[in-house]
Amino acid sequence: MQKMTRREFGKKFMQGFSGVAVATSLGPAVSHSKASQMPHQPNIVFVSSDQHAYKYTGYMGHPLVQTPHLDQIAGAGVAFTSNYTGSPVCVPGRTCMMTGTYASDNHSYGNSTVWDGTHPTWVALLRDAGYHTWGTGKTDLNDAHDMGFAEGDTGNGHQNHPDITELFRRPPAYRVGERPNVDGHARDSRHNDAKRTEEAVDFIRNKSRQLGRPWMAFVGLSEPHPSFVALREHFDYFYPNRTDLPNIPPGHLEDLHLVMQELRHFKRIATPIPEDRIRRARAGYYGMISELDEYLGQIWQAVAETGQRENTIFIYTSDHGESLGEHGLWYKNNLYDVAARVPLVIAGGGLPKGRVVTTPVSHVDVVRTMLGWSEAETHSALRGTDLSQLISGHTDAGPPFVYSENHTEGNITGSFMIRKGDWKYLHFTWYDDLLFNLKEDPGEFENRIDDPAAQSMRKELQDILNAQVDPEAITVEAFHTEEKMLRDMANSMSEEELFNEFKGRLGPGLAYNMVAKAKGR
Repeated sequence: MQKMTRREFGKKFMQGFSGVAVATSLGPAVSHSKASQMPHQPNIVFVSSDQHAYKYTGYMGHPLVQTPHLDQIAGAGVAFTSNYTGSPVCVPGRTCMMTGTYASDNHSYGNSTVWDGTHPTWVALLRDAGYHTWGTGKTDLNDAHDMGFAEGDTGNGHQNHPDITELFRRPPAYRVGERPNVDGHARDSRHNDAKRTEEAVDFIRNKSRQLGRPWMAFVGLSEPHPSFVALREHFDYFYPNRTDLPNIPPGHLEDLHLVMQELRHFKRIATPIPEDRIRRARAGYYGMISELDEYLGQIWQAVAETGQRENTIFIYTSDHGESLGEHGLWYKNNLYDVAARVPLVIAGGGLPKGRVVTTPVSHVDVVRTMLGWSEAETHSALRGTDLSQLISGHTDAGPPFVYSENHTEGNITGSFMIRKGDWKYLHFTWYDDLLFNLKEDPGEFENRIDDPAAQSMRKELQDILNAQVDPEAITVEAFHTEEKMLRDMANSMSEEELFNEFKGRLGPGLAYNMVAKAKGR
């Protein structure tokens, strides 16, 4: 693979955006009229990866990560630099991403409490609008309900294999297998994403043009989800000479929010991890992104080779991010930007080329926008703002705020986020809150919650949150939903079956104790 230097992609792409509602162009100016030339019911290719944090791309200016194909797609379309997941873990994040409603609207809180069908997927709404709906790969929904796919091979792993540690949050039970995954290695065979990509390319090349109606292809890829094991050529490129360490200022871990401190203990990463292991883990993550980038390029190229770019919208995003050691955290399950903020690139279909949008947006906005383009029927519970006018250059037409929430394993309470412009507010039920100005403090190190100069913004964001949801009621409902699932498991399984179910996540010692708790003895 030909590697691009930072200088090379820096000539083409703007670097490191945060906050304000601005739409700029990275290429030739595009008029609003041209930008609005959307074809009638365009085809849609929606590619979602797993655990790709927003800043680990070339077009965002990362000094090490290589994504030449994604950079090309961003240059041919619109790159959103401040896009957020609805919840920073697979199941609730994808519930939000696939329904255009908040995860808690569907009683989905973590990787045990899957989408319950309360609100339809956008796939089903496109199907009902006349689209042929095809899908492959990870969806992490619930096939007991109508997901909307007419054909394909999608997977809902957590429906059958829940992360049972979500069910132990009062108090949290630690997860034994997390710490060893903070490491990186090389492999000689390609990721299973290669197969999913091949299936998508085959559909686009050999079937899509024969359908005689608009079509939608969902491609659920799994990289760069840990373990951080990358193709050898990519791993060797990054390790040991092109990797780095997390940015943790002196004293930051001492002042870390209590909810985050408990999350570190849950993941067994509070004890310092050897520096070389951290470098290997980050190299493995970067290398997996390199392989993912190849697959994005293949799918994008298939659309071009079939002559369908002008009537096909190509969307790339990820379900949630990856902490990668920042704030002393690894993996997901928190609302810092490294876990909650994810890439979003939309190209094709007559959209502007080379445009960068820094206005904060989220997955619910993407769903609302797709439903508008596809002329599909909407419903009153749908959240979000149609991004079409923002994409066209109307910088005052974006969503007024962004919302995310977190009730996942290892979290001792419910967490809620409101992002508006440069400001980001984190509310923790029954605990202290956080407030950051991301323009001045992109690393989220300076808590402004008690700053007298920030009190009007604090109140404004608190009022937005409380107008959207009842945080305490949702937190209590999340605990009750998870505990009911645990009671149901205990009532339907023997002690031996429960023990075998628990020990993979908790280890045999803690599993024994949790079986006793679940059985009420």
